[in-house]
Formats: sequence, structure tokens, C-alpha cells
Amino acid sequence: MECAVRFQNITKTFGPVTANKDVSMEVYRGEILSILGENGSGKTTLMNMLAGIYYQDNGQIFVNGEAVEIRSPKDAFALGIGMVHQHFKLVDVFTAAENIALGLDQPGRFDLKKVKARAEEICARYHFELNLDQKVYTMSVSQKQTLEIVKVLYREVGILILDEPTAVLTPQETEKLFDVIRNMQKDGKAVIIITHKLQEVLSVSDRVAILRKGEYIGAVPTAEADVQSLTEMMVGKKVALNIERPEPRNRKKRLEVKNLTVVNVDGVKVLDSVSFDAFDGEILGIAGVSGNGQKELLEAIAGLQTAEPESSVQFFAPFHMDSVELLGKSPKAIREAGVHLSFVPEDRLGMGLVGSMDMTGNMMLKSYEKGKSFLLDRNAPRQLAERVMERLQVVTPGISTPVSRLSGGNVQKVLVGREIAESPVVLMTAYAVRGLDINTSYTIYELLNEQKKKGVAVIYVGEDLDVLLALCDRILVLCGGRVTGLADGRTVTKEEIGRLMTMSAVSGGDGNE
Repeated sequence: MECAVRFQNITKTFGPVTANKDVSMEVYRGEILSILGENGSGKTTLMNMLAGIYYQDNGQIFVNGEAVEIRSPKDAFALGIGMVHQHFKLVDVFTAAENIALGLDQPGRFDLKKVKARAEEICARYHFELNLDQKVYTMSVSQKQTLEIVKVLYREVGILILDEPTAVLTPQETEKLFDVIRNMQKDGKAVIIITHKLQEVLSVSDRVAILRKGEYIGAVPTAEADVQSLTEMMVGKKVALNIERPEPRNRKKRLEVKNLTVVNVDGVKVLDSVSFDAFDGEILGIAGVSGNGQKELLEAIAGLQTAEPESSVQFFAPFHMDSVELLGKSPKAIREAGVHLSFVPEDRLGMGLVGSMDMTGNMMLKSYEKGKSFLLDRNAPRQLAERVMERLQVVTPGISTPVSRLSGGNVQKVLVGREIAESPVVLMTAYAVRGLDINTSYTIYELLNEQKKKGVAVIYVGEDLDVLLALCDRILVLCGGRVTGLADGRTVTKEEIGRLMTMSAVSGGDGNE
């Protein structure tokens, strides 16, 4: 096979942290290459150098056998290299065609008709379903991702990098995407996928390249690999890949959500009459395509969203007959009412942590009101920071490093570790393992099961249906802000959940069957 890209002795550092160390590897035309590695292993950094976002400190990149200098995304496009990032780079108020046209180097007046005509040819060639006149803000996540791929293909790339491409897709949408990727492969393009989902790696890629702690470990043909062998290559040791699911015992109602309705600032009803119960000693999964009300659901329960008057969220404290209404209370008022509720939000640095503070400071955020002078007592938060760093293997120069300097996965470890350490009665997590490698993800699943065994009511919003089916006792499905079904996690299939994620809401759905 013809070599499309060759990395030779690539090294990249950020201050004291070495992201990539002496990496040498190849990518071939007409192949789908998956890149795997734990958080902080340097996968995205390496691809960002190929895409012109970073520039290497040492080493050389070769494209089509020629040594090249890639100092900007424009340089990368000129070499036929394009990257679709995990977080889309689109202008919401523009149409699909206008987004494709943005940044094109075209002299004179722009001809949007020509752009649309050529984009339609690309859509036809790869069987994309995309309305080029549709505004981005009205698109589903899947449509936005399709647009990002068309935008890159319009620039005639022969080397395509996809960063976590299936993170927010349903199983059906994932299969559609894989069909598109296979069509690109048949066209002779080199497709590179950065992902943590090993089952998807095995189903779509030809080879798998492994990075560990910034170093290239090796590549194996996918046909000769399985989940266990890939995990051991990533981690460097044997790892038990079993998600425990103990039976709930002595279930008692901890939360009763009734007719929960939330209207956002634009007047859009993002939650519509959502009702369900959460019990102690169980894990209740929340499934749905991202942006269908999961975020608002947890934030409303946590006191961070205002709900409509007919809504109710009752908390039933252990050993007490009376319930507490959570709606209308701030997070502080909820704590003062004796409700031990921990929340891992979707927005890690915006809502969960303060990026400019170190690990110790972020641990103190939950406990500073307990002492008379929190400024004088940093011992307990420091000890907690050290425990979290050790238990979750947070990759950081030290606990005094600002968390904004850590990789996304390591930021998530800090946040999850802090919330679980609070000994909650209700623990809510929004995408707790998003961006985490498989080894750390299984550590998080273990921690959630520990909480379940302690009698905690755990609400787990997730995007990996395989994990939801293996971890959760019950699964509530949201679509368009409404409940479309509630299923037994032990008997429902992935396909059934996938259908519920894209269907119109069933009548009311009380979420308690």
C-alpha cells in the first residue's frame, strides 16, 4: 500500500509535560486506521500536528513521501489533510452551504450556487443526506457531523482525521457513518479515527495504532485483535473488563420527578412533562441523543434550572417520612435542607471546576463552608486531591497545577473523584466517562457500583449504549425533551433503545414501570 503520512521521531511538549515522545509511524492510502491510547497518551496532540493546529518541537512529517512543514490548518488543507473535531466548528445562523463556503480561498465575488452544486455532487457520491439550505441551529447532531465531513471533503482532502466521531450518535447513525467511511476508503482516502470505543474500532478499522504515555507502542491488524488485547497494549498490563451489576436490594424511593417541564431563554420547551422515580441502591440510566434534555433534567434537579410551575421534584431522605421539594431551591439551599446530592455536570470547566485553580482549590469548593476559616485549612482538601490523583491516575505535573492545563479526560477524573468523595445520597453524572480511556472508564464504573452498594441513588447519563445496557438497572430514554420509554437494563436490546432515542414521545410515559 502507498504511504500517505509518515511521522518520524515526532516530539511535542507543553511546559513540563511531554505529550508525544519520539513517535514514528505510518498511515496508508485506502486504509482506515484507528488510534487508541489512554487519556494523556498524545493521540489528539499527534493528529493536531498533522492538521496544522500544533507544530512539533522535534521530528519530521512526510506526506506522500515528501518532507512537509505544516504550520496552520491552511497548510494542511493545501496538502489534502482535513480534520473533523469532536466539537464542531460551525456557525449556527448560517446554512450548510454557507458554512462550507467559509474560509475558501476564492478570488472575487463568492458564487454560492457553485458551492452548493459541488457540495451536492459530494453528497451524492458518498450517500450523505444533507439539506444545504438548512440553518445549522435547526440540525441534529448527526446532520452537523455530516456537514463537517462534507466541508472537509469539499477541500479535496485525501487524508481525513475524525476525532471521536461517534460520541453523540445513535447506533443507527453510527452505522451510517461507518458506511460513509468505508466508501471513502474505497475511494483511496486515508481515514484516521481517534476513539475510545473498542467495539467500533474492531468493526470499522483495518489497523489499530497504540500510543501509551506519549510513545508509539505499535500497530496491529484489526483482524488479529480483540478488546482484551487492545486494552492490554494501551495500559501495559492485564485489565479486567467486566462491568459488575449487582441486584438492587431493599429499593426505596429517593427522588420522585413529576411533570418536570423546563423552557429555555429562547422560549423552547427543552423538557416536557418528564416523570420518573429514582431509587436508592440502583443505577438509573438516561439515554438519548445529546441535546434532548439530559443536561436540563439533571440541572433542574440540582437547582441550576428554573422549572415551570406544574413541575415537582420530591426528595425522600433516608429514615424520614417527610419529603423535600427541590424545585425553587438553589444548590446552597438544597444542601442546607439536608439533601446530600452530588452532580457531575456535562460542562466540566464551565460549571464543574474552576480552571485557574489547582486540584486542592477545586476540592475545597465543596467544603469551604464547613469550617470557620477555610483559607487556613487546606490539609483535608489537599489529602483528598492526592487520593483522587492516585485512585484515578490523574496525569498532572502535581496537585498545584491549574486544572485547565490538564487534558479533558484528566479534568473529568478530578471532577468525578471530588463528587463521589462527598458521600452523597443521590449522585447524578452527565457523561461521566466522556473522553476517558477504557481503563479509567472501568474505574469509574467500579466507583459508581460502590456507591450503588452503599445505597446511593445513582442517575447516569451516558452515550455508549453498550455501557448503559451493562451497567444500569433501568434505562429512561429521552427524545425531544420527552420520555419515550423506560426499559429494564437487563433485558432490553441496543436496537430497541436506539429506536426509542429517535421516536416521537409516547403518551406521557410516567417512567416508573
